[in-house]
Amino acid sequence: MPTHRLIILIIGLSIILGLVIWLITSIYRLYIQISFTAPLLANFLVFMIMGLLGLLIYGFIYYFNIFSSEGSRRYKKRRPQLKLPEQKTEAAQENLQAIRRQLETIQDKVAQKALLNRSQEITDNLNRGELKVVIFGTGSAGKTSLVNALFGDIVGDVEATMGTTKIGETYSLKLKGISREILITDTPGILEAGIEGSERETLARQLATEADLLLFVVDNDLRQSEYNPLEILVNLGKRSLLIFNKIDLYTEEEENQILEQLKERVKSIIAEKDVISLSAKPQSITSQNGKKVQPLPNITPLIKRLAAILRAEGEDLIADNILLQSQRLGEEARKLIDRQRKRQSEQVIDRYQWISAGVIAVTPLPVVDMLATAAVNAQMVMEIGQVYGCEINSDRGKELALSLGKTLVSLGVVKGAVDLLGRVLQLNIATYLVGKVIQGVTAAYLTRIAGKSFVEYFRQDQDWGDGGITEVVQRQFQLSRKDEFLKAFVQDAISKVVQPLSDSWEEDREDIEPVKQPPIQQKAVLEEQEDDW
Repeated sequence: MPTHRLIILIIGLSIILGLVIWLITSIYRLYIQISFTAPLLANFLVFMIMGLLGLLIYGFIYYFNIFSSEGSRRYKKRRPQLKLPEQKTEAAQENLQAIRRQLETIQDKVAQKALLNRSQEITDNLNRGELKVVIFGTGSAGKTSLVNALFGDIVGDVEATMGTTKIGETYSLKLKGISREILITDTPGILEAGIEGSERETLARQLATEADLLLFVVDNDLRQSEYNPLEILVNLGKRSLLIFNKIDLYTEEEENQILEQLKERVKSIIAEKDVISLSAKPQSITSQNGKKVQPLPNITPLIKRLAAILRAEGEDLIADNILLQSQRLGEEARKLIDRQRKRQSEQVIDRYQWISAGVIAVTPLPVVDMLATAAVNAQMVMEIGQVYGCEINSDRGKELALSLGKTLVSLGVVKGAVDLLGRVLQLNIATYLVGKVIQGVTAAYLTRIAGKSFVEYFRQDQDWGDGGITEVVQRQFQLSRKDEFLKAFVQDAISKVVQPLSDSWEEDREDIEPVKQPPIQQKAVLEEQEDDW
């Protein structure tokens, strides 16, 4: 209780107590005086005074309670209700909502539906909140034996040494003190030979990335081929335990030595207390009477550590995993959208480059004019911007086009393009077409470099990056000089620019060639001229 309210309470009670003492004395005197003449009236008066006194006390207490509750409410109202945007589950929900909005723009309906289904699965997992434990490792490390020991019953064929589990099998487990259902998945083995083994490994890795908690099982010191996938999964954010199984195959000294080696090898990614040694299926031993006895599994250290982690970190593990899955789905959606935008931008660039080539080939212009009208067409800039969701007006498009055009000239890209294409085209076209063709094809070439540069600009949210416009243009020019690209580009140029020009040239020659008269008509004309003479 606040100090000021405590003081008010003490003062109020003191006043009431003083009034009670004063009233008792006064009432007693009054009662003595009245009772001599009217005893009934005296009794009634005392009763009324005591009732009024009780109402006074009740009123004070009632007021104090109201004051207290209202003050508490005002205090609560003044106290800000903190909304934690960093909470993992809220962040995951926001991610999923953003992803669904992204998916609406995907044109590939099959891919769109697949990603929507995965988004719904993540949402269902978020609502259901099961704890997913995945057992991961090589096929011979004893993963299925570990599952058997955890459940105390045979849940799979554990006799084969490799490739026992062909698909991920999931079982439900309950641990004391944990309200959530625990799902344990036994994955196919990794590092197995053959196509089938590779397919099973892909499935195992996929299941591992969906785990809340990962149990990585080995039966000896970690090989590099085992360490690499473990490191990748831990770096993804997977909470992991390293399980050293089959310790019954080693002496106590060998077990301690291998355990220390494991702890040392993974100390940068897994805590020392999360490296656990056990024996999920000890080898049978022969008793004194000659009978074989199967020892009980020794997995108590794992159960204790598993229970401790799930009790203390279970909620965070679920939230971390859901957030990770939503982020991975978002990244996949962004890559798909980026590929879609690249295809659309390529179509825009392809259209404008050949329009530019046709215009320049028909009406040859000086290099600067050619650059302004073809290589950096403002309309192309606006259309590429629309593909990437950026609304660019005409003035801004012209500004960007002019800026890139100046960069092309200053870097010598224009001259380099003319020289490069001139050498290539002279080997493929007639001499009388060289001048027109070089300018037209160069215009297309420069338009392509400009368009590709603007794709990078819009992909980076209208930013040229750390290296600026110069670095972007130079990179695109170098990519456009590669032999494989240049051969394909020149072939397109021959079919779309050179061939139409050749056909046009032949038609023009036919139109301007003088019409020859037949020999009989020529003889008649000569005879007529002689008669005139």
